[in-house]
Amino acid sequence: MKKIEAIVKPFKLDEVKEALQEVGLQGITVTEAKGFGRQKGHTELYRGAEYVVDFLPKVKIEIVCTDEMAEKAIEAIRNAAQTGRIGDGKIFVYPIEQAIRIRTGESGDDAI
Repeated sequence: MKKIEAIVKPFKLDEVKEALQEVGLQGITVTEAKGFGRQKGHTELYRGAEYVVDFLPKVKIEIVCTDEMAEKAIEAIRNAAQTGRIGDGKIFVYPIEQAIRIRTGESGDDAI
């Protein structure tokens, strides 16, 4: 099993969710996040004063899937989240040792 974490622009969330559903993934976890990479934030003018916005709004998407589905999920996220501009985000992939469904006690691939 693999855990896929993707950090994407918030307005791309619906497109990513739909792309994941199209490849057959059922469950995702979404968390609002703030951060920056090469973008380094930007400055804004508010009532005549200049403010530095260091942390930009992002969305973190987490998925646990079978090894076979991982490449399809990664490709779906990449295609849906890509705008071609700086700040499109990152995808991280981790191995998962075990997954257990609390309700039934199922484990492994059956739990996801």
